[in-house]
Amino acid sequence: MTLQLLISTIDEGITQVAQMLLPAHPAVSYVVSWQHSGGGECTLPETLRRGDVEVLHLSGRGLSRNRNNALRHATADVCLIADDDCRYTIEGLLAVLRTFADDARLDLASFKMQNASEATKEYPLHSCSLRQVPRGYYPSSVEIAFRRQSVQGRLRFNENFGLGAPVFHCSEEEIFVHDALSLGLQCHFYPIIVVEHNHPTTDATRATRPGVLMAKWAYLYIHYRSKMLFYPFPIAWRLHKQHGVSFGYGLCYLFKGLFYILRHRRLATAGLISAETLS
Repeated sequence: MTLQLLISTIDEGITQVAQMLLPAHPAVSYVVSWQHSGGGECTLPETLRRGDVEVLHLSGRGLSRNRNNALRHATADVCLIADDDCRYTIEGLLAVLRTFADDARLDLASFKMQNASEATKEYPLHSCSLRQVPRGYYPSSVEIAFRRQSVQGRLRFNENFGLGAPVFHCSEEEIFVHDALSLGLQCHFYPIIVVEHNHPTTDATRATRPGVLMAKWAYLYIHYRSKMLFYPFPIAWRLHKQHGVSFGYGLCYLFKGLFYILRHRRLATAGLISAETLS
C-alpha cells in the first residue's frame, strides 16, 4: 500500500516544500500543485527534482482549485492533504497507511495535528464515525486522508469555498467531509497525530473577515439545514467575546452568507461529481 501527500502551494511558497520532504521511502511520494497568481517567472527549486516528487503547474488562485488539481493527478492507494508549511515523520505517515490497511471498508479518515499556536482545539478522545462527532470538533484539511479509489472521480473540493474563492473563504474541508458522507463513504476520526502544523489556521487569523463569516453560515445551510437558525447567534456572540467585533457585525455577514447560498443553491453541491460531469 502506498501514500501520497497532496501538497498545495502558491507562488513563492514552493520554496518551503523541500523542508517537508522526508528521506525517500518506497511507500511514500509527493504531488505538489503549484499555483501561479501572476505572470512572473516560475523556477523550480533543484531540491524538488526528485523521483518521488511530481510538481504540477496551475494558473490563478483558489485553494480548493489547487487541491483538486493535485487530486486529479494522484496515483497512490491513500492520499493525505497537505499545505506547504506542514512537517511529517515517517512514523506518522506509516500510521496513516496502517489505519487504512487495518480496515478495508474505510474510505476517509481524519487524524490529529500538532499545532502549538492552536493548542485549544478539542479532539474526540476515541475513534468515532464522522457522522456522529462530539460537539465542537471539526476536521482541518491537513488532517484528512482518503482512499484514492473511493474519492477520485466521485468527489472534489467545492471550489466555491476556501481561500481565494470568489465569496466563501473557508469551510472547504468541512464541506468535503459532508459530501463524502452524503455519498455513503465510511468516514472516521482517529486520535493519532500525523502532522505538525505550527501556524495559525484560517479560523484563527481571518475569523472576523466577511468572506469567512459568510462561509460559516453557508456551511451551516449545507450541513444542518433544518437546525441552521439556531447557530448564528452563539457564533456572533463568540466572535464578540473572542475578537472584540460587534455582535451586529457578526450577524450581518452570517446572514449575508445564508442569503447568498439560498440565491445560488447549486453552489452547495459543486463538490459532487455527477454522472453528467463525467460523461
